[in-house]
Amino acid sequence: MATLLTERGRFETGGLSDGESLWVAAAALAEATGWDLKPEGFCRDAVCVPLPPGRESQFRRGGEVDAARLWRHAGQPIVASRDRATWSLGTSAALRASTLESLEAPDVALPDLDGRIHRLSDHRGKKVFLSTWASW
Repeated sequence: MATLLTERGRFETGGLSDGESLWVAAAALAEATGWDLKPEGFCRDAVCVPLPPGRESQFRRGGEVDAARLWRHAGQPIVASRDRATWSLGTSAALRASTLESLEAPDVALPDLDGRIHRLSDHRGKKVFLSTWASW
């Protein structure tokens, strides 16, 4: 059993650590990270990172993928606890910097008082005033 910590949250997987490898179900990795293994490579939305030709078996076996190897191959930071039970899959500094440079706020979804969900992305290109408050 392995725990994945990603920008999407904490995910318990049936993953099995083998030294520097972390074998998890491809569907579990996709749920935890948004990255999916497809014939053209390791993909998230329209972006794909191709696997090295002839080395595909190092990245996948059956319905499982080596999440650690894929993450390193994509140039993303990864760290594991000493016992290899918990793995943190980070976002590279270059990707975070490019997101900041775009000046585009991340998409958020919040309910109004009637329970209807409103997404920030529904208002792209318009001026939006967000007011927040915390009791702490």
